[in-house]
Amino acid sequence: MRATVDRPGLDSQGRSPLIKIRRVRKGDLSKVRDVIEQAFGDFFERQVGTRPRQVFGGAQYVHHRWLMEPWGCFVAEEGDGKIVGAAIAVMWGTVGIIGPVAVLTNYQNQDIAQQLLTACQEFFDENKATLQGLATYPYSPKHLVLYQKFGYKPKGLVVVTSKALDRPDSPAAAARPALKPGLAVRRYSTLEEARKKQVMQKVRRITNAFWRGLDLAKEIEIVDGLTLGDTLLLEKGREVIGFAVCHLPPNSEAPHGSAYVKLLAIDSRHRKPEHLLALLQGVEELAASGQLQRVVVPAYTYYWTAYQTLLERGYHVDFTMVRMKRGKQEDYEDPSDLVLDDWR
Repeated sequence: MRATVDRPGLDSQGRSPLIKIRRVRKGDLSKVRDVIEQAFGDFFERQVGTRPRQVFGGAQYVHHRWLMEPWGCFVAEEGDGKIVGAAIAVMWGTVGIIGPVAVLTNYQNQDIAQQLLTACQEFFDENKATLQGLATYPYSPKHLVLYQKFGYKPKGLVVVTSKALDRPDSPAAAARPALKPGLAVRRYSTLEEARKKQVMQKVRRITNAFWRGLDLAKEIEIVDGLTLGDTLLLEKGREVIGFAVCHLPPNSEAPHGSAYVKLLAIDSRHRKPEHLLALLQGVEELAASGQLQRVVVPAYTYYWTAYQTLLERGYHVDFTMVRMKRGKQEDYEDPSDLVLDDWR
């Protein structure tokens, strides 16, 4: 059943309701999803004048993130048990990521979002996060001010790009170039368990090179375990020199009809655009094999080389967000790193 706002967020005497912040339980998941979609549906309607048919294009953000990080998921519950807000936080090793955060429209401006963010920050403190970050809407003063209250600073634009795929029987698809000799793209899901453990160590080495302590193991394992998509491995000989965590519909963060890249990275010792292009080609072939129509890829524009390579591949910008960060070591990126990542 959908969570609907049947009255304003005040009691019969006009007082603010009693709100309790607690961790998400399994029985909350559908209500949390509804609250997030309703709150953002209202937000988008205020921005553009029409309500989207599907908030986030059908992408899902709740169930698998709760399974991956149950201690980082929180709800705001009114005294009668009604869920009126929610926030999700995950740990990528020592990096904490927040989002989405949502409060039903009639309950906003009552510090509920601040209470939810306080719970997320306590979760990060418990897990000794050295860097925390998020992506939000640069055109929304309310979002920017909220996160700035918690010490988050706007750092740079994130562009979410997409590319329509050629039909498998089209001349353009047939003319797709083969990978350069020595390179191969392999699916993580096809590996034996012992090999998966070895690969995970190599992936950690890649991510640790551009941020000490960054670890995508939980993301890769949840995608594999729940069959949300696959992780592509770029191999050069016997060495893993890059990877891409890919979500596929319908029960993941991928919009309907699209493959979605959550994070792609090339080993800093192999920073060649041709390696990034090889992984992108692998993602496009994965999407085509699932009869999907397009690929969605995020780019943090500070990673300038990766962003430019993406545009040269034929991807175009759909919308922009802003990355906000807090922590002692905020400016760690190298513009030449071949990284495409999303902190939504």
